[in-house]
Amino acid sequence: MDGQYRKDIYPGLKVAIILKKDQRSGKLTTGIVQNLLTSAAYHSRGIKVRLEDGQVGRVTEIDPPDED
Repeated sequence: MDGQYRKDIYPGLKVAIILKKDQRSGKLTTGIVQNLLTSAAYHSRGIKVRLEDGQVGRVTEIDPPDED
């Protein structure tokens, strides 16, 4: 599931985001949502969130598989 709809994302959810600095490389960062920063119901590039560790980015994947 992608992260384009605000209704699918909530605090405490595990997500993969793309940070602004990683947009060119496409490197994803996983973490737990602290709060949602996008107020619109839909965003074509993904809903912007803040993770519990303070990083901010757009959601690309909801509940990504664990990294080994």
